[in-house]
Amino acid sequence: MLTETRQEEILRMLEQKGSVTVQELKDVFGASESTIRRDLNVLHKKGALIKVFGGAVQTESRINTREEEVALRKEQSREEKLRIARYAASLIEPDDFIYLDAGTTTGYMIPYLTERTAMFVTNAVSHALMLAENGFRVILIGGELKAATEAIVGNEAYVNLKKYNFTKGFWGANGVNPMAGFTTPDINEAMIKECAMKHTQRPYVLCDSRKFHQVSPVSFGEFHAAQIITDCMPDETYANYQNLIIV
Repeated sequence: MLTETRQEEILRMLEQKGSVTVQELKDVFGASESTIRRDLNVLHKKGALIKVFGGAVQTESRINTREEEVALRKEQSREEKLRIARYAASLIEPDDFIYLDAGTTTGYMIPYLTERTAMFVTNAVSHALMLAENGFRVILIGGELKAATEAIVGNEAYVNLKKYNFTKGFWGANGVNPMAGFTTPDINEAMIKECAMKHTQRPYVLCDSRKFHQVSPVSFGEFHAAQIITDCMPDETYANYQNLIIV
């Protein structure tokens, strides 16, 4: 295959998937690792893609920096989110100490919760209210309130979280990608998500399948850092990943 043709195909794959790995490109084109890396270097210098460890992602112009209001996000992929939330809620066991991240899918978990001996810590004001109204023990961490996501963020929230050690935790994400990991548009929210995840024995990220084709500016965890609960396999390239739970 001509070099120019192969590079065009690489960009076409990125357009479809958002990210590619060197191994994946070697398999698709039957080319050596050095050849693939040269292609990625050339395309990176042209600004056609962003080279990352082990592969490449779409250019910055394709990174999703927009953050929609909670009311709008709640209606996006609602049925899929409910199915994911129902399964996630079933994972909570007696005496679990749970971190519940701000987000629409994590919020959908609350009506399905049945384990009354579990205790919850959250940075979401609406989640804390719902949990308390439903008779659960809940701690709302202190800090700065971010209106768009109804989440508590900032240094005070970070300091509060560092003292906890959770048995399980559940996070939302704006983007999920093998190269970029779990991403969100806001660095302050990413800091809180990352801190809580590092203090959790069994972390889960809840995302409908459309999130796999999106990348936001700030990463808060590597792709393999958590079990991912989703509604369907995003595409065949994810079939070999062991941390996907399809519900």
